[in-house]
Amino acid sequence: MADTIFDVVVIGGGPAGYTCAIRASQYGLKTALIDANERLGGTCLLWGCIPTKAMLFTAELWDHLKHAERYGIDGVTPKLNWKGVLARKDDVITRHTKGLDFLMKKNKITTFKGFGKVAGGEKDGVLTVDLKLFDGKHTAVKGKKIVLATGSEARVLPGYKPDDTILTNYEILKIAEAPKSLVVIGSGAVGVEFASIFKSFGADVTVLEVLPRVVPVEDEEISKELLRQYKKRGIDVFLSIQDTKIEKNKDGALVTWIDSNGNKQSKQAEKVLMAVGRAPRTEGIGLETTKIKPDRGFVMTNEWMETAEPGIYAIGDIVGGLPQLAHVGAMAGLVVAAKLAGKYAKPVNRARIPGCTYTDPQIASVGLTEAQAKEKGYNVKVGKFPFVGNSKATIVDAHDGFVKVVADAKYGEILGVHIIGPYATEIIAEAVTAIELEATVEEMMFTIHAHPTVAEALLDGFSSVEGMPINV
Repeated sequence: MADTIFDVVVIGGGPAGYTCAIRASQYGLKTALIDANERLGGTCLLWGCIPTKAMLFTAELWDHLKHAERYGIDGVTPKLNWKGVLARKDDVITRHTKGLDFLMKKNKITTFKGFGKVAGGEKDGVLTVDLKLFDGKHTAVKGKKIVLATGSEARVLPGYKPDDTILTNYEILKIAEAPKSLVVIGSGAVGVEFASIFKSFGADVTVLEVLPRVVPVEDEEISKELLRQYKKRGIDVFLSIQDTKIEKNKDGALVTWIDSNGNKQSKQAEKVLMAVGRAPRTEGIGLETTKIKPDRGFVMTNEWMETAEPGIYAIGDIVGGLPQLAHVGAMAGLVVAAKLAGKYAKPVNRARIPGCTYTDPQIASVGLTEAQAKEKGYNVKVGKFPFVGNSKATIVDAHDGFVKVVADAKYGEILGVHIIGPYATEIIAEAVTAIELEATVEEMMFTIHAHPTVAEALLDGFSSVEGMPINV
């Protein structure tokens, strides 16, 4: 391969990288993909989105089985098989990693397994990646363009390292037994999802958050509702905490903190999960040999994902200014591939990115929060519809939560949709489409929704903006 010059070389085999590589190949570009893991898929497939959601599905089934008689099913005495939970999670991962291997062959993408490092800027229109293979040998991979998609890794609080007691999203997916007690530090998506999983499995769960509310990126009313639901489930939540300390002992760890009232609190737990964000994985990938100057580790790009170094693009979790979400990275990969192939493309629009949190209840949102819309000077009209008025929500025994629609009072344009409740992460797609197409509340009020569906709650949500919901 020493003399081969690829049209595009993608470094990183997660959702951003493999999506970019597949689409580039579909456009007819000669494509190479470099990945530093034994299996393709990146954090999302191997240690993040996919395994976590597989476990959340098991937890949902477990919650229903505990009350089987409620659904007319007698004689069910469920017993948790933790090894079985992990085995099913691993099976889901394996099936999809094999699927990615198939897609690489189908799309004639040359795949390299090893650590890729950019070797300076372009020379005579060619860029070079120094590839360290798993056996320690080095080789050069050359391309006309390079796409950086090296992903992210879990942050930990200063002074601590992950082990068998202090865990990140990576270690917690491999623990031998489900813990009977767990302290979760951080209430973003990762923190609240694992809190939900292990509470369902019977653990004593405590969530600690330094900010004044849980899931702080969401609309304030969503945060309040999740807090209410977690308290209802028996999950202890402490907000606006300070000075968190972890002392390991023979029974796990003692976690201490100062609460919002200035009082010292403590909790003994078998395991402690650090869910305090993710750091871009840009160290050692050769940025110092280019014109790219990272900002707190992040690579800055323009709207087309171009970096300061000609011919080098960046997508996924390493990009500054965009949320670290798999679907954002994947779409950025599609944008770059189209741009490189000279095809139609449009930049990622931050205001139209859906966010999903797969807790019980689920959370999903897109667009502006009510506070953000007011800050931008909109004359805001808000509609809310509770799931208690939705027939399908009652059927699936999940009628807590609501749909909230934020709209512009002058023109009726939908500015944001925020959902907490059943299948929120699925039905948000309609709201994303509505905002993408700049739909108005009036147009959505006359869009037919099938009955009975949870998605009907959106119809009542849009109608609520005008004070005319049918089912409440």
